[in-house]
Amino acid sequence: SIVVILEGDLVDIAKSGDSALVTGTLVWRWRATNGGERPDIALALHATSISAGTSGGSLISITDDFKQGFRAFWQAHASAPMRGRDIVVASMCPQVYGLFYIKLAVLLILIGGVARADPSGLRVRGEAHLLLVGDPGTAKSQFLKYAAKLIPRSVLTTGIGSTSAGLTVTAVRDGAEWQLEAGALVLADRGICCIDEFGSIRDSEKGTVLEAMEQQSISVAKAGIVCKLNARCSVLAAMNPKSKYDLDSSLAINTALSSPLLSRFDLILVMLDTPNEMWDDRVSSFILEGQSIEDRPVWPFDELQAYIAY
Repeated sequence: SIVVILEGDLVDIAKSGDSALVTGTLVWRWRATNGGERPDIALALHATSISAGTSGGSLISITDDFKQGFRAFWQAHASAPMRGRDIVVASMCPQVYGLFYIKLAVLLILIGGVARADPSGLRVRGEAHLLLVGDPGTAKSQFLKYAAKLIPRSVLTTGIGSTSAGLTVTAVRDGAEWQLEAGALVLADRGICCIDEFGSIRDSEKGTVLEAMEQQSISVAKAGIVCKLNARCSVLAAMNPKSKYDLDSSLAINTALSSPLLSRFDLILVMLDTPNEMWDDRVSSFILEGQSIEDRPVWPFDELQAYIAY
């Protein structure tokens, strides 16, 4: 990291979480001196222009060869597009055996939708949210780690050690002034925020997550700073039920989450670890052999990453 010095009209052009292109000159800057310590000089950037880009352009370079490969792939499966879709879904998280519908749901969340904006200013979000509820050992965390690795702009966090400031925005004193530091949801703007152990988030902090998931923004009123930051990200959350999942009870009772928070998720999938001798034998053989039992072609990681960005 490097300190950027903004002066005049360049101040307040970008908000926390925005992507910005800064042009400037490198200067030497004296650090604050204290008695009995050696003075230190740090490198800083004196900005001459700044361009705040909030369009969320892809951070992956997609070459013409990739585009031609995609078009050739779908032309080859023009008669049976579902077979082409199965190959793409099989490329998702290859270290997990089976779970086709879970992989398909995660892939749709990563691709995302298209936001609609009316002339009156009403905006309908295009980012979808997914909640995975399941017993321990059903590979929920593996999907979160793979999704965070696949998307360049992503944040992976857990609900146990996260506070409301860690998820949204925190105010930090810098000398005599206060400044805002973005949290997980703001840093994941135009990307994806993966939250593990979602049920461990404190009740007082679920209100801020509720606003970010629905309004796609976070209202800040801290230390005399009143503003609104963008949080246009998809939320991929995973959690365990509060006890053994009861099929006779509702989802709200099994998860101990409020109905307004559950309604913010566009897709909720329940993953149960039911005893099945045939399934356990196939999964254990997949783990011990270290290779896929299913003889299906899959895309490499870089091609799948470029395909989602394309």
